[in-house]
Amino acid sequence: MNAADVRDAAARLAGVAHRTPVAVSRTLNARTGTEAFLKCENLQRVGAFKFRGAFNAISRRTPEELSRGIAAYSSGNHAQAVALAARELGARAVVLMPADTPTSKRDAVRDYGAEIHTYDRYTQDRVALGEALAAERGLTLIPPYDHPHVMAGQGTAALELIEDTGPLDTLLVPVGGGGLIAGCATIAKALLPDIRVIGVEPAVGDDTLRSLRAGERVRIPVPRTIADGMAADTPGTLTFEVNRRLVDDVVLVTDEEIRDAMRFAFDRMKLVLEPNGATGLAALLQGRAPAAHRVGVLLSGGNIDVTRFIDLLA
Repeated sequence: MNAADVRDAAARLAGVAHRTPVAVSRTLNARTGTEAFLKCENLQRVGAFKFRGAFNAISRRTPEELSRGIAAYSSGNHAQAVALAARELGARAVVLMPADTPTSKRDAVRDYGAEIHTYDRYTQDRVALGEALAAERGLTLIPPYDHPHVMAGQGTAALELIEDTGPLDTLLVPVGGGGLIAGCATIAKALLPDIRVIGVEPAVGDDTLRSLRAGERVRIPVPRTIADGMAADTPGTLTFEVNRRLVDDVVLVTDEEIRDAMRFAFDRMKLVLEPNGATGLAALLQGRAPAAHRVGVLLSGGNIDVTRFIDLLA
């Protein structure tokens, strides 16, 4: 995957994915001493950046592959993205989701027409289960991050951000399996060679930080964090090879700091963010990013129902 792949994905997504707005806040700038630009992927179709990668990957399948159907495994946002993209491309989708996925995400996947199977994220291997399901039913498996077309699609968020704002000194990107930051770092470094790309992980889910420090993929116990979409136990194989070259650093935020960022986004900017989507903002608010004048922040998603939102922030 390279910058040309991201630009090609952008052409494929034109008129299909939303070109999401960039939000700014004088209060945020004053509090952080930066000029911050927030890319609102919480306003993307399905409520998260994942639609970009899913549609880019599925739209490249052959008619015969589409006729057999698409499989995916996901904690929620990729599941919704695959379900919607498959429906729009005339394919059926079968999705493997954790049994403890928030109800709102599970309901959305069903509403998009996908068939759902569940598993226990703490005791079962979703990759093995997903591959077995796809093989048994003759489906094409679209993984949530470890796929070149998925990574390229996700990178279009950073491409749009830089096109809309101009040069940035730093880019803050949430890190789960690493697909979003791999795509974003690829295009950002191509456009702005001096930009610093900083990943943000939950403090209890620091598999990418540990892996980058070790120089190889490290596996940790499946983390228990409110940022359920970032509960990866090890980086992807493909994403890690990209990120070890292009990502400058990874910083950590606690669940309480994520809650604070969700509150700030809601109270001061009228933006609803799920925990995953608030991690980059949390890092900025907590001063975890390097000193910089112009900072881009990927708000990766807003898929959260009102009951859980209230419970988390109460």
